[in-house]
Order: sequence, then C-alpha cells, then structure tokens
Amino acid sequence: MSSAIDELKALSSAEDFFQKLGVPYDLQVLRVARLHILRRMGQIVSAIADDAPDADALGACREALAAAYEEFTVKAPIETRLFKVLRDRDPARPPRPGAFVPLSDLTG
Repeated sequence: MSSAIDELKALSSAEDFFQKLGVPYDLQVLRVARLHILRRMGQIVSAIADDAPDADALGACREALAAAYEEFTVKAPIETRLFKVLRDRDPARPPRPGAFVPLSDLTG
C-alpha cells in the first residue's frame, strides 16, 4: 500500500488525483469542494489496512476518491465540517461582537 500512497503524494493538484486514478469529475463540484474531497479521501484511505497489496492499493484509492467525490455532489462542504475551523463554528450562534477590528483602529 505504501508505494501507491507514495505515487499519490507526488501529485500536486486535485485534478491530478482524479486523472491518475481515472475518476471522472465535474469541474464545478471540484472548484467548490476540492480540499474537502481530498480530506475525505484521506480519511477513507487511512481506514484501509496498511498491509493491503499494492496491486489493490490504487484500486482502493480510486474507490475512496470516488466515494468522497460522490459525497460532495450531494452535500455542501459546510455540512460535513471536516476542518476544525468549520467544526468550531456554531451555525446557531451569531458572530461575537467585537470580532471585527477595522484597519483604521490598528493604524491609529
């Protein structure tokens, strides 16, 4: 499994992952949720046993990417709260007063 992961680590964009693994995608979905899709893929792949044969590893990664992509075709990234900044945000609570500091206050 590790050599397949090493191959994927060399990729630099979400589009590269989709092309390498042969997963079709809609650019509109990818523009909105690229980081979320790759994060979810990573979560799915990390659940796969490290001792999986390399021949099956790219197939498992392909399935993980397809599943992650599919999730974000029906859910908005904010709904999944994959990232800490989104998990910490309580949608029922309005922003704290004083959270915004105008630039003019800083340059005094």
